[in-house]
Amino acid sequence: MNNENVEEKNTSKRTTTDKALRINLDEKKYGTIVEIGAGQEVARQFFKAGAAAGTIAKTMSAYDMKFSDAIYGVQEDRRYVSKSRVHAMLEKEFDLVVERVGKSRSKASRFFAYGATIAARSFRGDNECHAWCGIRIQMYPAAEPSEIVVHVRMRDDNAERQQQAMGIFGVNLIYAAYYYFENAKTIIESLTDNLDQGRIEIDSIEFYGPYFEEVDNRAINLHLIRSWKTRAIMFKPDGSVVIPAEMLYKKNVLTIRGTFRPVTRLNVDMIEQGLKFFCKLEGVTEKNSVALAEISLNDMHGNDLGVSEEDLIASVQLLNSLGYSVMITDYTRYFSMRAYFRQFTKLQIGIVVGIVNIRQIFDESSYRGVEGGILEGFGKLFPDNTRLLVYPEVDQAGEYTDFKNIKLAENLKHLYQHLLENSFIFGIDSSDHELFKIFSRNVLKQLQNGRGQWEECVPEGVAEEIIKNRLFGYRD
Repeated sequence: MNNENVEEKNTSKRTTTDKALRINLDEKKYGTIVEIGAGQEVARQFFKAGAAAGTIAKTMSAYDMKFSDAIYGVQEDRRYVSKSRVHAMLEKEFDLVVERVGKSRSKASRFFAYGATIAARSFRGDNECHAWCGIRIQMYPAAEPSEIVVHVRMRDDNAERQQQAMGIFGVNLIYAAYYYFENAKTIIESLTDNLDQGRIEIDSIEFYGPYFEEVDNRAINLHLIRSWKTRAIMFKPDGSVVIPAEMLYKKNVLTIRGTFRPVTRLNVDMIEQGLKFFCKLEGVTEKNSVALAEISLNDMHGNDLGVSEEDLIASVQLLNSLGYSVMITDYTRYFSMRAYFRQFTKLQIGIVVGIVNIRQIFDESSYRGVEGGILEGFGKLFPDNTRLLVYPEVDQAGEYTDFKNIKLAENLKHLYQHLLENSFIFGIDSSDHELFKIFSRNVLKQLQNGRGQWEECVPEGVAEEIIKNRLFGYRD
C-alpha cells in the first residue's frame, strides 16, 4: 500500500495502531470486544498497540452455535450472521460491562461494547463473505447508550486478508464512535481508513439511540454512495434501510429507472404494466419477485446529476408511501445494474424502460470507455434471463412510438431485430393513453409555482404530501 495515497483518502492520518493506542491510553474509555468469525482481529489490534488493559474489560469469541445461543439467545430469523444477532450481542455485552465494573471504575468512564459476526471466506471458497458489525457506546459518562450498526461485504479473495481488513475496520468503527460522534458523515468517511480502495464495501449503516435522534438513516445511507463506500443502497416500503442480499436473494427482480421528482401516475403505470407482463414469464409470480424503483445519481455519460439530498429523500419517501421498494445507485449503464443484481439472484431480471431509455441504450456514444463498445455492452446486458420491457410514448408533438416502430440508427436496426426475435425485448402497453400527456419535467416545473393541474398527474396522496412538506421546491 502506498502510504501517500492512504493519507490522501484517510479521514485521519493515524495508523490503525495509533488509533488503538490513543483509545488504550484514555482511561475514560472502557469496554468489551466480542467477535464471531474471522478470528479476533479487532481485539488483537488493541493488544498489539499496548496498554490494552486500560481499555479492554473482556474479549470473547463464541464460535459454537450452542454456546452463542446460550449467551445471546436464539433470534427470530435463526441466522448467526445477521443484524438481529449483532444487536443481541451489543445489548448483552454492554449491560454486562456496566453491571460488573460500572461502580468500580471512575465516574468519568464512558463504556462501550463492540460486536461483530462475520462469514469470512470458507475453505471451499464459495460462500457469501459479509459481516454485521456494531458498537453500543456512551457518548458521555452515565449517558443512555447509542448504537451504530454496519453491514460489510468483504472483497478480498482469501480469508487471511479478510480477517486483516475486518480488524482494521473494527478499530476504525470504535475510534469513529468516540472521536467523530458529532458528525455521522465523518464517521462513514473514516471507516475505510488504512484500507485500500475496494477491500470492503459498506452497503448499510444505521444509527440508533438518544445521541443520534437527529440522524436520518435514509439520508446518511446516501452518503455511503457519495463517499464511495458502496454503489447501491436499498429501502423497504416502510422506509427502513435493507441490505441488497436480504431483498434480492433468489428473487425475480423487476426494476424501473427514473428520477421520480416527483413520482407520477405514468411512472406507476409503467411499473404496474411491467409487473403484469413480468409475471407471465416462466417461474415468475408476485410472491417470488421484488419490484424496485431505481434512482441513479448519474446520467448516461457518468455525470453526477446534482440532485439534492432533500429531493432524493423526498422521492424515496413518496415511492415508499405507494408501497414500492427503492434502490439508489451510481450506476450509469444498465448492464452494470444487471451485474449488480446477478450477485444475489440467478432468476429472471426485467427492466422496464421508456422509449427515451431505449434510444439511450442504443446510442453508441453511451459506451465510451467500454473496450468492445455497444456489442460488449449488450453482451453484458443480455447474457441470461434478462429482458427489457418497453413502454410506449406519445411525444409532445403527438407522435406515438412503441417497441415496434422506434427509429434507431441504420447500422443498429439489425441488432435491435436480433434482440426482438430472441425474446430479449418485449413491448408493454399503457393502461390509459391519457397518461402519455404527463411529462415529469412539466410536473416539477408546475408544482414549484403552487397548486394547480399538476396535482392530477400524480398518484393519490402524493400531491398532499408534496404540499404539506413543501417538497421539490413547492411554494404557494
